[in-house]
Parts: sequence; C-alpha cells; structure tokens
Amino acid sequence: MPDSQPRVGLFVTCLVDLFRPSVGFAAVRLLEAAGCRVEVPELQSCCGQPAYNSGDKSGAAVLARQVIAAFAAFDYVVAPSGSCAAMVKLHYPALFAGDPKMRAEAEALAARTHELLSFLVDVRGMRDTGASLAAAATYHDSCSGLRELGIKAQPRALMSSVKGLELTEMENGEACCGFGGTFCVKYDGISDSMVSRKCADAEASGAELLLGGDLGCLLNIAGKLRRQGSAIEARHVAEVLAGMTGQPPIGGHAERKK
Repeated sequence: MPDSQPRVGLFVTCLVDLFRPSVGFAAVRLLEAAGCRVEVPELQSCCGQPAYNSGDKSGAAVLARQVIAAFAAFDYVVAPSGSCAAMVKLHYPALFAGDPKMRAEAEALAARTHELLSFLVDVRGMRDTGASLAAAATYHDSCSGLRELGIKAQPRALMSSVKGLELTEMENGEACCGFGGTFCVKYDGISDSMVSRKCADAEASGAELLLGGDLGCLLNIAGKLRRQGSAIEARHVAEVLAGMTGQPPIGGHAERKK
C-alpha cells in the first residue's frame, strides 16, 4: 500500500446522506484504514445525474459547478456509488463542451474521481480489511459501476478477505435490477419485472445477504424483497468490509414467510 497520506474528499451522495448514512461512515473507516486523510465538504450537492438523465443538462451543469468547486482542493474524490462517480468522471466534461475553462476544471476533477472499492483496490492497493462476518452472500453488479467504470473484480477481491463470508454468484448477476434512477418512475411496470427477476435469482443462490456498491440498486432490490416477504437482507458492501453490520439491513427487517 502506498506510504503517502493523500487528502481525500468523500462525495457522500444524496441517497447515502438521506437514507443510509452508515455507508458514509463505513467509507470513512475504510479510507482511513487505507492511509487517507478524509474530509467531507459541506458545500457538496447532488451530482446532477437525475437532471442529466432526464435531459436537463443546464440544470445538471449548475449542480456540477458546485461539486467542482467543493472538491477542487483534494488529491482524490471518492464516492461509495458507481453511478455518481461515473457522472463526475465521464459526463461532467461533456457538460462544459462549450466552456473551455470549466471543461478543463471538470476534466481535472474527473481524473481524480473514483468509486470507493476501485479506489481502495486499484489506487491504494488494499487487499484485506480485517473484517469478519459468518454469512452466505451474493453480489449485485450495478450497471454504472460495471459498464461505465469496469468495477467487478475489486469488490470480490475485498469480499474474499472477509473471514466467514461465503460468496455465491447469482445467475444473471450482471443484469440490471430495474432501478436506473428515474427509469423506475417512468417505466414502473418494466422496472418491477426486472427487479422481480433479480430477487428470484438472489433467492435461488441460497444467499442470506445481497450485497452491492450502489445504494439506488440496493434500495430498489431491498424494497422488492421486503414486499415479497423474503428473508434475504440487503446491505452496501462497504458496511460489511468496514465491520459495520450492527444495524438493521437496508429497508428494515423483512417480514418472514410463515
């Protein structure tokens, strides 16, 4: 692991802030264990992805400017979310195609921005978090993390170090869960069909835990599991890797089938 102690700005994300703050605390614990100095800028805002995906690029640009300013001073920017990290890393520069100064600032930020697990493994060289959890788990690869950022091996490398954790890959593990940000609102019927298949594959894996790296996906899947009365618990993988699994799973305790 590199000896230097970089200054890392944690991009908390809206969903973590509003629905699952423990993911943010788990991210801080992991980053500090990786030798980083972690700060959480108070001026950070939504990354602008919902507006961007809905065609409101001017609105997304307003939010992007605020994010760029908030994280300008950090060596790295790290987010516990593939979708938010991909927005900053891949789409911010395009938002300012007609503004050379802002485009340069967006590109500079993009180059320093990473999703949490890829940062820990690829940049900081982490291989073992020292966590332990006796459980059978399966993992959901989110679309943005997998397809936009190439995140697949990194979470599995870290999960393999968790003592007692048995990972079983579910069938169609790379299939979308149907969340897709505003997609699940615009096309609720299609989204429900997709998440139903995802939950069926999770059940068939025999897992007690469904882990993932994007809270949007996990909220969607956890909600469906709970409505179906499934005993599977959904958690962000950072909580497991940081040894922070003492609170109820995402969505609360499932209503067990009798």
